[in-house]
This record gives sequence, C-alpha cells and structure tokens, in this order.
Amino acid sequence: MTTSDILAYVKQHPSGKVKVAVTDIDGVLRGKYIAAEKFASVVEGRLGFCDVTFGWDMSDVVYDNVKFTGWHTGYPDATVKIDLSTFRKIPWENDVPFFLGDFVQEDEAPTYTCPRQLLRKVMGDATQSGFVPYFSQEFEWFNFAETPDTAHQKQFRDLTPLTPGMFGYSILRSALKNDYMSSLFEQLVKFDIPVEGLHTETGPGVYEAAIKYATILQAADQAVLFKTAVKEIAYKHGILATFMAKINEHLPGCSGHVHQSLWDLENKHNLFYDEKDARKMSALMKSYIAGQLHCLPQILPMIAPTINSYKRLVEGAWAPTTLTWGIDNRTVALRALPGNIKATRLETRVVGSDTNPYLALAACLAAGLYGIRNNLLLEKEATIGNGYRDTSNGVLPQNLHIATQQMKESALAKELFGASFVEHFTLTREWEWKQYAKAVTDWELKRYFEII
Repeated sequence: MTTSDILAYVKQHPSGKVKVAVTDIDGVLRGKYIAAEKFASVVEGRLGFCDVTFGWDMSDVVYDNVKFTGWHTGYPDATVKIDLSTFRKIPWENDVPFFLGDFVQEDEAPTYTCPRQLLRKVMGDATQSGFVPYFSQEFEWFNFAETPDTAHQKQFRDLTPLTPGMFGYSILRSALKNDYMSSLFEQLVKFDIPVEGLHTETGPGVYEAAIKYATILQAADQAVLFKTAVKEIAYKHGILATFMAKINEHLPGCSGHVHQSLWDLENKHNLFYDEKDARKMSALMKSYIAGQLHCLPQILPMIAPTINSYKRLVEGAWAPTTLTWGIDNRTVALRALPGNIKATRLETRVVGSDTNPYLALAACLAAGLYGIRNNLLLEKEATIGNGYRDTSNGVLPQNLHIATQQMKESALAKELFGASFVEHFTLTREWEWKQYAKAVTDWELKRYFEII
C-alpha cells in the first residue's frame, strides 16, 4: 500500500485510533493507542516514548546500573519514528491499524539501545557486502488452560496444560483444541505473519509454528509480533501461552531456531549453494558457519538472554551444549541443511523461544558475516551422531553470568555491535543475574529447610 492509502485507512477506520509499539531490550512490545487525527502529525514528525523503555527490566523495575537513562537523567522522552512499512490490521481488534517504530536521535541517528536499530545496522553491513539476508524464526511454546489471574493466584505452580501427555505431531490433540489452533493459524496470516506450519510438539499443551522466510528485518518483525499475537489470541480462548525456554526440568525446552541464508538478488541466487561441492555447500556458507562457531561464546547472551535460557541448554534436551555443526543433525549447535538452490540454509539451534528476535537475528547474521569478512575456514569437521559427546571445539557458557562476562570483555562483540550497545546490554544482563542471585527458590527450601 502507498503512504496515502495507509493514511486513508487510518483516517476512515471507525475506531478512530491506531496502535503503535516499540520493542524493549528483552523483546517485550511496549505500545499505546493514539488518536487517528494525531497519527498524521506523528508520521510527519515523531512520537515520544519515555526512555525508561530502556531503563527498566521486564518487570518494570528500574535498573540501578545503566548510563543511558535513570534517576540521574530524569527519564525524559525518547524519540520514536514510525515505520509505515510495518502497517498491519489487527484482526482480533476489528482490524485496528498497527505500526512498529524505531528509536532515533534528534538528528535521525539510531539510538544505540534500540534492538530494531541494531538489526538495521547489521543488515546494512550485509548489504554493503552485496548480500541480502533471508531469515526466519520458528517457535515452540506451552499453552495452559489458565488466565493471567489464575496463574498469579496459583503462583505459577500446578498450572493446567491445555492438553495432557507427550504427543508431538498429534492429529488427535490438534482436533481436541481445534478452535484455538485454527484461530491461531488464520488470524496470524491475516496479521501478515505468514505461518507455514503449525503442529503440536512433544510435551503437554506444546505447539510449534514455522514462519515463512523473509528479508531479515521483516523476519524479525514477524517473529516479535508472532509472540505477542499468540498471547493475545490465546487470551480470547481463555488460554495462557508462555515462551519461557524451560518451564519444567522434566519436560523439553522451547526453541526459537533461526534459519538463514544469504542471497544475490540481482542474479536470484542463493549464495549458500554450490552444485559443484560434494555437500552442495558454498565456500561462503562454510565461512559463515565458521564465523558463528567462533563468535557464539562471545555473544551468547543475545541468543540466550535470561537465567532460564540456560536451563534449556542441557544435555539430551533437544538443545545444544557444544560448539558443533553437522549436516541435518539436531544434536549440534549449527544444523546445516544443504539441498537445492532454493532451500540450502543454516539453522542456529542454540536460540530459544525466550529471545528478543531483533537481537537473536542480529547476532546470527553478524557472527556469520564476521566469518566471511575474515575468510575463516570451516576447519571443524561436521559432527556425526551425538553432538553432546563432541567437545573437541569447546562448549557453550553454562549460565547467564559467565556468558555475560565473556561478552562484556569481548573486543569482538564491540566490533560487531558497537561498544555503547555492548556496555548497555551486558549491564542489563548483570542486573538480571543480580535479581536471580538474591532470590530464594523452591529448590532451596525443599533441599535445606528441614535437613540443613
């Protein structure tokens, strides 16, 4: 649609309002409604959002350790520029118009704390090198027959799963709750999130969805909006959806695998494909993989951002623990999927469902580009069989604290994302670790209360 078409739709919508949103450092959408008549002036100018968006955590507790904003700045407004290309209609809200925005400075320069702007920067690096990145993210998540009220009343314990038992790819379970599953598929597509597949995954009430690939910024927008859209559609059905990486030590975790390839659009060619190679993998793809293997330990918090992320990254839980790659191997960190010229791609399996897609996709692309830029050779042999047993190339950091310190001290991370972003982001992860470190858990009470 043209700009005039979009503005006409906004003006004519009977609700008289528009919903706009931005994404914080954790990938949480923060937004508001604005009057349709105000929207025209916002498009021409800018929209104000309090910069506490990057000054508090996902529980709205303000950081005491960041420089970007705080009590020392007085929490002024930050400037948001609406991206008209993100225009959508929300089908479960009477097709209310919706837009995403970017944080910018007064001189139009990107705000360094803005995840969407960081992805734009990395995408620009790819474009300057002559590459068009095509990405997609797939998600697994748990669904419960609960509401936010009942979950809080139960203190998030003993929640009722939407369906019982371990039943992946179940035709029966998809029929059991077909109103919800059908609503998800149909309304997501109407919301311009093209779902290619939707099925039950192993675990009580677990679903998995694959989103159609797109250019990287569009793919990240789709992934961010997918998570919130699923939660909102679930609300309409009396269901509570969670994208935690691991909800229970006895159940599988939830992935957010990232699929990626680089294209030369002028010649409509997938640059990861080489028909002359025995594995049909180009030298460029091999350098891209080598770049991710090299960079992952130094940027891991961008794709494993929470305390809970590391409860998923354990042996035998369908998530990787080692710095490995393989051909169509689901036990390694990087699963290469060579095939034909259209489908050849890399799947980064470290990524969980709890990620901020802008940061996860930026991390994957930046690491791969580093390998290409530095002509890294894929000297690590492809892992055959059990990737958990192949520690020849090292293992991933085992908790958020270790991973954050490695990123904080990494010159490579600063090279890829800028020193200001790395400082701010790692300070937010240190804050997250501090909140966890002082909490008394159920595990501690059960283990120590009586016997110690």
